[in-house]
Amino acid sequence: MQLQFYKYQGTGNDFVMIDNRRGEFPKNNTKFVSRLCDRKFGIGADGLILLEDSETANFSMIYYNADGNPGSMCGNGARCITHFARFLGIIEAKAKFEAVDGVHHATIEGDVISLKMQDVNNIEVYNHYCYLNTGSPHHVAMVTGLQEYDVFNEGRSLRNSLYGTEGANINFVEAISEDTVNVRTYERGVEDETLSCGTGVTAVALALAETGMTTGNEVSLQTPGGVLKVSYKKTTEGYEDIFLIGPATMVFKGEWE
Repeated sequence: MQLQFYKYQGTGNDFVMIDNRRGEFPKNNTKFVSRLCDRKFGIGADGLILLEDSETANFSMIYYNADGNPGSMCGNGARCITHFARFLGIIEAKAKFEAVDGVHHATIEGDVISLKMQDVNNIEVYNHYCYLNTGSPHHVAMVTGLQEYDVFNEGRSLRNSLYGTEGANINFVEAISEDTVNVRTYERGVEDETLSCGTGVTAVALALAETGMTTGNEVSLQTPGGVLKVSYKKTTEGYEDIFLIGPATMVFKGEWE
């Protein structure tokens, strides 16, 4: 099988993107997905995304982690697939698409995609961290000296010791100002630090608001791969009108034999 693929990145979070509207991709072949994502023997990516037809929206997003297994919601991947859908001529400036956590809407201006996330009504606040689900489960902890912090080992330890087999993504955060923070994330499924995590920075922004560390309605989040913004509206029930905002670009395209 000759497979055409596209490589995308959103603030350094990179994905193999495939137009699967003809349904030819072997979706149940975990080893094949993992091989495509392998950085030594494959294309190399944090995950693989299939764009498929939808009866009720512009398209569907099917996401796989780098280990080859189906994943939960991926915010940066969703921004990238929106850009990809425009490239394919499926949409122009607005998108409505299905993902694993439900229907999402997005808008595009240049290479900047504003993605509406699902409402969040439950944030668990503990002494040293917060836990919440923004389409994927996230642990958010404030630290000092983030640039030198051992994200890989500390993240792997918390991912396994606190959250077991299912796991969670572990975000380490250091404040720069009231509305600007640095974030580094250890991602389950990748089982390593990634340069950026969209659902992760969304979780960080909401955790900061919930604990009173920020009082505005928008947070700027500096990741190793670039800057993302998260805006939201706080209500008596939780958080709504949550938007993940940042760039997405095509890196290259190719064919896999």
